[in-house]
Amino acid sequence: MRLHFQSVGEGKPLVILHGLFGSADNWRHIASALSAKRRVISVDLRNHGRSFHHARQTYPLMAEDLVNLLDELELGSVDLLGHSLGGKVAMQFAQSFTERLDKLIVVDMAPRQYTDEHSHIFKALMALELGSFTSRTQINDALSSTVPDPAVRQFLLLNLQKEHDGFRWRINLQVLFCSYPGLLQQVVPDDPVEIPALFISGADSSYVTEADWQQILQFFPQARQVVIDGAGHWVHADQPDVFLQQLDRFLADA
Repeated sequence: MRLHFQSVGEGKPLVILHGLFGSADNWRHIASALSAKRRVISVDLRNHGRSFHHARQTYPLMAEDLVNLLDELELGSVDLLGHSLGGKVAMQFAQSFTERLDKLIVVDMAPRQYTDEHSHIFKALMALELGSFTSRTQINDALSSTVPDPAVRQFLLLNLQKEHDGFRWRINLQVLFCSYPGLLQQVVPDDPVEIPALFISGADSSYVTEADWQQILQFFPQARQVVIDGAGHWVHADQPDVFLQQLDRFLADA
């Protein structure tokens, strides 16, 4: 059960973990920009992208998947960046495998429990009879009433894979849906994690509040906070240049 990954550049490794419904492909632009100075390893989490499908999806298991990949690649300690769901995986990794982590970057995610904002998306995707469609445009149109935001639909449809007899989902929808209540749960370390950490959030996002920031400092005492104007939950896509500047500054610090 091997995680699929993309690796570009040379130097100290930085591992990137995507969010729910995402994949390493979503981070190609950022990875390419960072690869001038680093080796950047973008990972597909289990049941996402081109990685293996499995009946269980928990934060401890995803952290173990990652440490197994690091062992396979013969990497000791790394810097780790996680967005959204990947941010919680990164926080789990930080508490479970602290000795394998030099710096932690979490993008628009806090350790707390979140409310359900995705069940309607799961149900809309699972309700589609993919065998009845002959084009992505038809599938996009079929989703428009239940997922009205065109940008969200475009993001979700990146998970479609064309085959000779039609389309299929690359993500393991059924397992992710069944696992989703557990993925909403908090990821809280038993003891403070004493490593340098950067928590980046979007000014237009509600995912990280002032109360969240106080909890973050409790669990990650060395954390810095950066709020990027003009950015929502997909900070790296909304303001890529500012996002990269903040990453460069944090990763360059001794």
